[in-house]
Amino acid sequence: MRFGRERIARKEGDSAPVSLGEFELIDRFFRNRGARRADVALGVGDDAAVIDVPRGKRLVAATDTIVEGVHFPRAAPPRSIGHRALAVNLSDLAAMGARPAWATLALTLPAAEESWLREFANGLDELARAHEVALIGGDTTSGPLTVTVTLLGIAHSRGFLARSGAAPGDHIFVSGTVGDAAAGLAVLEARLKQGSAADREQLQRRFLFPEPRVELGERLLGIASAAIDVSDGLAADTGKLVRASNCGARIDAGALPLSAAIVACAGAQAARDWALGGGDDYELCFTVPAGRLAQLTGSVPVKRWPYTAIGLVTDGPGVVILDGAAILNVERAGFDHFVR
Repeated sequence: MRFGRERIARKEGDSAPVSLGEFELIDRFFRNRGARRADVALGVGDDAAVIDVPRGKRLVAATDTIVEGVHFPRAAPPRSIGHRALAVNLSDLAAMGARPAWATLALTLPAAEESWLREFANGLDELARAHEVALIGGDTTSGPLTVTVTLLGIAHSRGFLARSGAAPGDHIFVSGTVGDAAAGLAVLEARLKQGSAADREQLQRRFLFPEPRVELGERLLGIASAAIDVSDGLAADTGKLVRASNCGARIDAGALPLSAAIVACAGAQAARDWALGGGDDYELCFTVPAGRLAQLTGSVPVKRWPYTAIGLVTDGPGVVILDGAAILNVERAGFDHFVR
């Protein structure tokens, strides 16, 4: 697949006022990005990419778009935007237990500013190489800043995970800590000013540079009954998982894994609210039958891949969040692009 043919003009007043053509843009910033993979027969620069899929394996595909002012602030560092554009897709494949391999990039730019493009490409490239992902093509257009990545991966020989496999009695877990990214966005937008500079920096980094749990997703194959990545908020995403499984869920608010940084900056109450209703953590929420708990702790050591038990799958319907004997209402039920 080749990148689009548009010539993207720089903004008036930029240091280099001449327009940057398609092929120059590709050669400078996107050719030879990501991992070098022997299974890419034809990559960037032609009408389409050609890849060799291993015999007997299934292809797993995910697409996500991030838009300036919706998914990241206008002042977000370009390296972070490049990182996040790939990370959100890596997180989707992690929730499937799949191994990422190839990516395409559709990039819409208001102007082709070289220093911005360099940092953006470096952020994407660094994460792609870390997960052995090759950039094999895409498109460039002129318009409001929008980034779309399509990520292709390979389903493991042990199968794949889905949202629909949970059953009543399964234990619900979440990896890492939750709420940090939403709090980090509040720091970036100067809505959260308390806490030490180090704690605020840690929260900001959780938003700007999320770490998709790809390795954990693969380790959960054959152990977890269902999984979903936490992108729209833990309560909302748990609801999606159990709804797909025709079940319900009971979550213990007191068991939520909260970082020391979010508690120090926001306090326990706000931290809990962000953990339940905030988004962009890109942790994994997964369910495990009671009979596989020993296998989980033996094969997926919590010290290596931190995760916490937060509740149980029930006959349902819906998600009930308990604070002791009290039932909590989650004010923010998760992000929806078309509900305000």
